[in-house]
Amino acid sequence: MTALTGPRARRVTPRERPTGPVPGLALAAAGVAAAWLAHRAVPALPMLTAAVVLGAAAAHTPWLSTQVRGRCRGGLTLAAKRLMRAGIVLLGLKLGLADVLGLGWATVAMVPAVVAASFCGTWWLGRRMGLPGDQPLLIAAGYSICGASAIGAVGSVHDSDDEDMVTSVALVTLCGTLAIAVLPLLHGPLGLTDAEFGRWVGAGVHDVGQVVATAGTAGPAALGEAVLVKLLRVALLAPLVAVLVVAARHRGRGGPGSGRPPLVPLFVVGFLAMVALRSTGLLPAQVLSTAAALQELLLAAALFGLGSAVHLPSLSRTGPRVALLGLTAWVLIATTAYAGVLLTA
Repeated sequence: MTALTGPRARRVTPRERPTGPVPGLALAAAGVAAAWLAHRAVPALPMLTAAVVLGAAAAHTPWLSTQVRGRCRGGLTLAAKRLMRAGIVLLGLKLGLADVLGLGWATVAMVPAVVAASFCGTWWLGRRMGLPGDQPLLIAAGYSICGASAIGAVGSVHDSDDEDMVTSVALVTLCGTLAIAVLPLLHGPLGLTDAEFGRWVGAGVHDVGQVVATAGTAGPAALGEAVLVKLLRVALLAPLVAVLVVAARHRGRGGPGSGRPPLVPLFVVGFLAMVALRSTGLLPAQVLSTAAALQELLLAAALFGLGSAVHLPSLSRTGPRVALLGLTAWVLIATTAYAGVLLTA
């Protein structure tokens, strides 16, 4: 995560200097509680989305913004980096190898093809449109794999700018929410069975929660297929991160003072270990449900910390281009996923 430099930099007064991680972590915890309450009050508003918005609001609220820049900065940065990685590790407990193989080889082969096409297409479009920094890469990862979690993982190993990450999270969240409203309307007109609709949703919608909300409109058969296909996409996060790390090593790019980044980051190893553990079938349902709740809390705290680093005036400069890329990429992945479902039906 990077600090503000250049024309936006300002002198930090003694009152604003960081005092350790505790104040920032406490603020992140309060932000998670507020995000949970917002989700309970408006179920259509995902908790992770609320956490990002509340973090950005805290960064622009008088008095509180001073705390965010100063004494809370260390803890908020810790949340955005470390808690994000911990949440991604626990995400691996949602995927078992037996479940994946139950989809059939045609579907198992279709999902990586859809991910590759949507990732490469979105990345290429973003670069052609001249989006700054890592925005094309982060948006491509979020759209093609698993929304905010993928953006956090890729941004972590790529040492991406906070504002690029926040912009990408906001965009992938908005378009994923749009899918909840639009895709169920196309279920009948496209002539898809419930199971085919579920596979389409799982292959084409970004966040796990958005997949559940969208596929749930077509019943349990669609929901089951959608979740399995979606989790197969989540599993592709590990090879994607490994490929990007190899590319970063060739360019000599890594975190500050890190030299060459490790070939397989520790949190990716943890993610794969959790997948293997889930595949043993030894974990009781209560443990898995507790881990799922903890994972969402960790990601919410990380996204609050990430949102607190946003600077709205700088985001407005690329707003129209980012929105255009988001809509174009949304159509691209939905179309590619639909073609994949038809070819494997």
